[in-house]
Amino acid sequence: MDDPTLSLNGDPNIGVYARVFDDIAFVPIDAPSEFKSKIAEYLEVEVIETFIQGSSVIGLLLTGNSNGFVVSGLIQDSELDLLQEYGDVLLLGEEMNAAGNVILTNDSFAVVHPDMSSEMRKMVGEFLKVPTIPMSFAGVGTVGMTCACTNAGILLPARSAPEEISAMEEAIPLEDFPVGTGSVNMGSNLIGTGLLINNKGYLAGNTTTGFELGRIEDVFGFL
Repeated sequence: MDDPTLSLNGDPNIGVYARVFDDIAFVPIDAPSEFKSKIAEYLEVEVIETFIQGSSVIGLLLTGNSNGFVVSGLIQDSELDLLQEYGDVLLLGEEMNAAGNVILTNDSFAVVHPDMSSEMRKMVGEFLKVPTIPMSFAGVGTVGMTCACTNAGILLPARSAPEEISAMEEAIPLEDFPVGTGSVNMGSNLIGTGLLINNKGYLAGNTTTGFELGRIEDVFGFL
């Protein structure tokens, strides 16, 4: 990779504005063409332009795995129609509807906000076809923006407590699944806000240091 970093109009918090899957990425309609083309190139995805709730903060409001998308129930009809062209969609109710903020998922498990109701946890788990694990890291429950994961590994914030890391390692229903810690954008523990990643590649916010990039590549097997 020449330069696996990116910003959106100078903002390094690229994970707030886009949501990447293995074959597709959803990006804001008004994002610059350079932003869209770099995501397409580095992550080997089809880039789909949309808003969610009429907003550009797609990463906060949308998540999912190969079994479908989970999105805010406040999504507009036309936006929902677009999502449904690419997969099944679960709408979250008023409680914790910022799906990308409160759910971190791959094809084997989902980590969810510790305050999510058992009913919602069950609904999310059944839809995504994975066990749900209520947790927080570094004392923060918005796991979708605090962490990042793929089918190859999970990156927790550097300030995670040892007991949080141990609990995550024990809860993952996989053997030899890499659990690492790191940061983005010069020390930010909100990893999901500054990282777009799938099983093919990654892009980090443009203030992410070389050391931070190295941790990402190590944990997710891109070395």
